[in-house]
Parts: sequence; C-alpha cells; structure tokens
Amino acid sequence: MALPRTAQYLFPNLSQIPLWEVAGYQVHLTWALVGAIAAVVITGINILGVKLAGVAQTFVVVFLLVIGLMLVFGSFVGGSATNMEPFFTGGLNGYFAVLVVVPFLFVGFDVIPQSAEEVNIPARQIGRLVVVAVILATIWYVMTVLTTASAMPAGEIAQADIATADAMGALFGSDVMAKILIAGGIAGILTSWNSLLLGASRLMFSMARSGMLPAWFAKLHPKYRTPVNALVFIGVLSFVAPFFGVSMLGWLVDSGAPSIVIAYILVALVFVILRRREPGMDRPLRVGGQGNGGIMIGVAAVVLCLGLLSLYLPGMPAALTPPPWILFGLWWVLGAVLLFRIPSGVTPGADAEHELLERLRQRRESARNS
Repeated sequence: MALPRTAQYLFPNLSQIPLWEVAGYQVHLTWALVGAIAAVVITGINILGVKLAGVAQTFVVVFLLVIGLMLVFGSFVGGSATNMEPFFTGGLNGYFAVLVVVPFLFVGFDVIPQSAEEVNIPARQIGRLVVVAVILATIWYVMTVLTTASAMPAGEIAQADIATADAMGALFGSDVMAKILIAGGIAGILTSWNSLLLGASRLMFSMARSGMLPAWFAKLHPKYRTPVNALVFIGVLSFVAPFFGVSMLGWLVDSGAPSIVIAYILVALVFVILRRREPGMDRPLRVGGQGNGGIMIGVAAVVLCLGLLSLYLPGMPAALTPPPWILFGLWWVLGAVLLFRIPSGVTPGADAEHELLERLRQRRESARNS
C-alpha cells in the first residue's frame, strides 16, 4: 500500500475507477493495481533466485544512497537549525507515539541470518553484519529526521503530505527535487519489500522444514531452488493488500508492531534458556563472552521489550485502536492453531526441545555434507 500512496505524489491523477470504501477511504482500481502489479514483479524476481534479487537490491540501494546524499547537501545549502525549533514537543505522549512504530521500522535486519544458507559468508561474520546494519540504519534515520526538520518550520512540516519530499523541494526551491526524493522513497519501499519477501519466505521454509508449518511451504523450485510455495503465498497476500486502501497500511503497522516486540521477547528468552541448557552448543558469534555477561544482555533485552510492549495496551499514551487489535487477535488465533502441530518424529514432553534441537543439528550437518 505504501508504493501506490507514494506514487500518487508523482501522479496526482493516479486514482481512477472507484471500487469501494474501506474505513472511509475510497479505493480506486488504478491505485491498487500499482501495488498489485509490483507484488507480481517482486515475487517473480525472488522465485528466479537470490542472486537476481540481490542484483536488483544493490542497484536500487545505490540510487537510494545518492538521493540521501542530495538531501544532506540540500540541508547544508538551504536548511536552517532555526527551523528545528522547538526541539521537543508533545512531551511523553509525543515520544511514545514515535516509539511504538520503531519496531516496525527495524524489521528487515533479520533477513541477513534468514538468507544465510544461500550466501557464502562465515557465520561469525553474519552476526557482525546484523550489528553494522542496525547502526547504519540508525544513522540513516537520524539523518533523514534532521535534514527534514531543517528544511521548513514545524508548522509547515505538520501540514505536508509526505514531509521528506516537501522538505527536499523546500531545500532546493524546486518541485522537481521533491519528485526526485519521491523516486528515492519508492526505491526505499522496493528494497524493503524485496528484502522482507526474501526473509519471510526463508523463515516459512525453515519452519515448514522443522514441522512447525505445513510441509507444502518447504517445497523448492526444481530449477532455481527457491522456496516457491512460500514466495507465492506471500506474493498473493501482497497482491490483495492494496485493494483494502490506505487504512490497511496503518492497521498492519499498528497490529504488526506488538507482534514484532513479542518476537523480540521470545528470541531473548530462548537466548537465555539456551545459554543455560545448551552451554556446549556451537556458537560462532558468542554474545557477552563465556561468562554470565551474555545472560545479563538477554535478561535486559527481555525487560526492555516488555516495557515497550506495555505501550500498546489500552490506557497508555500510544494505545492501539480496535482495528489493529482485531488483526492482532486473528493472527494469534492462527498461531494458536499451529502451536499444537507437533513436528513428526518429536515426542511431546520434557525432552521435546532436545529432540528438536538434535534434528536441526542433523539436518544442518546433512546440508553441509551435500
């Protein structure tokens, strides 16, 4: 949904042939088809293989970086620190309103380990790449906020349709530059979309291979060796989503964010548990060294994520509205159904964890040997 919404900035008459209303927003056929057709193209690229997807990703990322450098240059030429004032507004409510969407913004870095089997990179290096990627993304986000804030007074930014694009136009005094920024925004959407599709399909493939999802999702393309069924499944969802209009974009962000935080919590919990129960596990990248430092990092991550999760609850400054909670509930109902799927060959009980870990070790050794 973000792609047609951004494209409409370039083509104001994009919305033609009205279909229906969703949450007060009129959905148009031509608008929705922009996102739907893009879903077909990106899904097709990923089916053809990770190398082709990587080439497309590299090209678009380079273009995005050039646009970012132009924005920084414009900030020095046409920006002013006075426009950034007031530096803080809205108090804690404003802070929490931004904080609750941050988990959604940081989705995508998990693509690095999820696609590791198809990339010839040492396991230790993969862990370092995740850390470097998060640091670089943080710098990128901060740079975007600062340059946008320097372009126009806060009151004008609040009235902007797409603030960063209007800021680019103001910095250079040209509507053409605003449209170039939008092109960079579209590049950012496409790179995120491509990487998320890559990671999500590999995650579904791994879960299916471990028995956590139906085996249908573990099917590989006979020629390109990509998880074709998982890619098609996600691609179909992506194709349908734009027909729900702009409101669905906000609902998915809001309903996805608490699920993302819960996933963070579970990862941190598993990290702590495995450090205690499986001290001899092969760990190419050992967080916190050999002592209890790693466990303390894991515990701190759990506590901080629980605090972040509480912000979504009713009564909090950034509490979610009913539609996102409905989507959240439906998602968890589906998860509850799959929760009771016991992987074949694993006996329920106290030793199920060790049996499953042993199966995963055997499969990893088999993959290495083949």
